[in-house]
Amino acid sequence: MLTWMKKLLATSAIALAIGAGSMLVASPAFAQQAATAVAAAAAVAPALVPNKADTAWVLLCTALVILMTLPGLALFYGGLTRSKNILSVLVQCMFGFSLITVLWAIYGYSFAFTEGSAFIGGLDRLFLAGITPDSVAATFSKGIVIPEFVFMAFQAAFATITCCLIIGSFAERAKFSAIIVFMIIWFTFSYLPIAHMVWFWPGPDDIKDAASLEAITARAGWLWQKGVLDFAGGTVVHINAAIAGLVGSFMVGKRLGYGKEAMKPHNLVFVMIGASLLWFGWFGFNAGSALEANGSAALAFVNTLLATAAAVLAWSCAEWVTKGKPSMLGGASGCVAGLVAITPAAGFVGPMGALAIGAAAGVVCLWGVTGLKKMLGSDDSLDVFGVHGVGGILGAMLTGVFADPALGGTGIWDYVANAAAPDYSIASQLWIQSQGVITTVIWSGVVSFIAFKLIDIVIGLRVKEDEEREGLDISSHGETAYES
Repeated sequence: MLTWMKKLLATSAIALAIGAGSMLVASPAFAQQAATAVAAAAAVAPALVPNKADTAWVLLCTALVILMTLPGLALFYGGLTRSKNILSVLVQCMFGFSLITVLWAIYGYSFAFTEGSAFIGGLDRLFLAGITPDSVAATFSKGIVIPEFVFMAFQAAFATITCCLIIGSFAERAKFSAIIVFMIIWFTFSYLPIAHMVWFWPGPDDIKDAASLEAITARAGWLWQKGVLDFAGGTVVHINAAIAGLVGSFMVGKRLGYGKEAMKPHNLVFVMIGASLLWFGWFGFNAGSALEANGSAALAFVNTLLATAAAVLAWSCAEWVTKGKPSMLGGASGCVAGLVAITPAAGFVGPMGALAIGAAAGVVCLWGVTGLKKMLGSDDSLDVFGVHGVGGILGAMLTGVFADPALGGTGIWDYVANAAAPDYSIASQLWIQSQGVITTVIWSGVVSFIAFKLIDIVIGLRVKEDEEREGLDISSHGETAYES
């Protein structure tokens, strides 16, 4: 019986071998398909693995950007207020930071950085669904990725500081509940669409030729498609927040006694410490936006250093000439103005362009918080629009000038040729940059007006007069920063 089974199996094997051989001989197409399948399988690229240096760099930069809000911005804003209101600003920064962080994880990241329409993302990453430790996000270099969790956290830090920037415009008189509701509405309907329009694209890895470049670009955000250059947030962060703050300063109204009583900063030491922490953290803000530990990050780092130093000198010297003395407040304000102005340009301009942008920001933003503020007639408490709005617009426009390779800039990268495009036009890029500025101004302005109006109708924007006179530390939070 065993011998019979062995003969049967041997005969079957021979028959199968003969049949398969005859099929291959009779069907060269089959053989070709088989060979093609093998070749295709061999050609499948291995999954991209994040570089540890890039991962570590962006993680560090994320922590630096968080430091900008807590405690950097909180101390800067807190020192600028009167002593009876410092804790209210600190609470608003800490609560707002935490609120936006949670909203970012629930829906913000998905709407800002997944594919949807040209104006808003999709639902793929709601509640961070689908993100694992192995998920990766594209950078600006082909074949280079970072963990998606790292990219998500880095962008969360940007969203938080943007929302916290706004509160400086109506500090010392707005209801805490009104501020929180406004943050939720504005974050959802202004920050997320602008971030998507300016920054979202699928990445460079699938760009092989002109046709694939066009297809990838068509899937990007609306302003990205137009070619708006915003390296780290001139439109998304600074102009966006400044317009919201300006609208809020008008709709909340002026502080009691504004223009009649002295409303000087109560602690310039805090202001200096806060500004210094902002400068320190801003290296993560700008250099981290390269998303890699490479030459682009180094350029953004150097430009952040040089532009800010130039702005401090320009503001202080202009103040020295016009007022007779350079002040600590002026130096700290010039520091922030330079940081704001270089933000959209950080990775696109050369060092000499950065110096020019910083120097211009120091002088122009000084006018923004003095002459322009008087012209507008607003009580922008902590000069959010004068510094972030004016500086952001100036920086966004000058990016179009100094990104020109003829002026030391990097130009615009051509992912088909894998080189800088040879035909840079300052005039054309200025028009593109202006579209980004105008879109942000209108979008943020409309969303902010509607949000403030609805909140005023439902819960009211402003604290009661006696609460404002007492100070928001006691009336809104039941505590005081200083014991008498």
